[in-house]
Amino acid sequence: MSLIKSAKAENEKSVYVLEFSVAKDVFEKAVTNAYRKQVGKITVPGFRKGKAPRSVIEKMYGKGFFYEDAINEVLPDAFDEALKESKLDMVGQPEFDVVSIDDNGVVLSAKVAVKPNAKIKDYLGIEAEKKVAEVTDEEVEKEIATIRERNSREIEVTDGESQMGDVCTIDYEGFVDGVAFEGGKGDAYPLKLGSGNFIPGFEEQVAGHKIEEAFDVNVTFPEEYHAKELAGKAAVFKTVIHKIAHIELPELDDDFAKDVSEFDTMDEYRADVKAKIAKRHEDEADRAFEDEILEALIKKLKADIPEQMYVAETENFVRDYDNRLRMQGLDLKTYFQYTGLTLDALREQMRPQAEKQVKLRLALEKIAELEKIEVTEEDIDGEIKRIAEAYSMEADKVKEMVPVDSIAADMKVKKAMDLVKEKAIVK
Repeated sequence: MSLIKSAKAENEKSVYVLEFSVAKDVFEKAVTNAYRKQVGKITVPGFRKGKAPRSVIEKMYGKGFFYEDAINEVLPDAFDEALKESKLDMVGQPEFDVVSIDDNGVVLSAKVAVKPNAKIKDYLGIEAEKKVAEVTDEEVEKEIATIRERNSREIEVTDGESQMGDVCTIDYEGFVDGVAFEGGKGDAYPLKLGSGNFIPGFEEQVAGHKIEEAFDVNVTFPEEYHAKELAGKAAVFKTVIHKIAHIELPELDDDFAKDVSEFDTMDEYRADVKAKIAKRHEDEADRAFEDEILEALIKKLKADIPEQMYVAETENFVRDYDNRLRMQGLDLKTYFQYTGLTLDALREQMRPQAEKQVKLRLALEKIAELEKIEVTEEDIDGEIKRIAEAYSMEADKVKEMVPVDSIAADMKVKKAMDLVKEKAIVK
């Protein structure tokens, strides 16, 4: 049994120092285990390797020679028992220290951050603005123009000069002060003139040239260019056009509407595009409305939040970002090479959102407690089914990976959020 003593640490928010002891016989057994694991690696004069008695090794290297490994063995179970006795709701990772080791056993300490006692009031009836933008004719025509471009076709041009809007297949190589630079060469690259994919001034100078004509493109890299060694530098690109294709757009008639939609006329299709844009505006207004409510909730929260909660949530954000990158065939290391960022810089970027998430979660958990929100087995089964379908998994597999208590806690938070939104007042 662990003997514990809890005391709030000075000058820190929601942090306790937890002292707990490990009985002499338990620690002695751990020291013996450490000796057995290490003795085969220890050379002692007068003994074959691996055969030196523990007492001889301790006399030669010191009585505490095996203590570190022994402490590492007993620490997890002893701390778990002490934490359970203390009834502290720990968050983040504890910091351990050795208080004493003597003939009576070992006393350890853990610096433990705990979930703060949150307070919140006036969370129902929050006022927030909801502005739904009107759909303009310009938006509708722009949307249709995008669909029209997707349904265009390329017609190869065998004579004449390239024009803005054409797709030109080009070879190019860039030089600064007469020297070719890394990443400045491309072969058979399909460039749409006017797309803005290349640095300013490049595409305009490709226009007006014929197939197999060699010419120079003179440009200056932007001052904020991502490759610092090229930023603000004048460059010459030796360029050749191998193919010119003119983009032919379909006519905006009823046949176009039939090809790209379920409607028979352009009027019907245009009305549907307008309705979809209106729905998008409504969704954007809803998100902005919800964001304003969340910001208000965060401001109403009163809690001494320990730094460890922010650190842990920031790490969660980093892990989630790494997982999303891996789904795209990348990882953090490659991402850092492309962007020039570092892990610390990424953490700094994610820290503000992580802080907001911690505060929001605490606020909603407190609201769920105050409103006595509960979840049923039916609620939990439905959420497990939703997760299983979202990740193409079996429901039993979800239950193995995600504790039911965690699912229930998340659902209480969601119900609390739904309640706050339902009771919010639209200004």
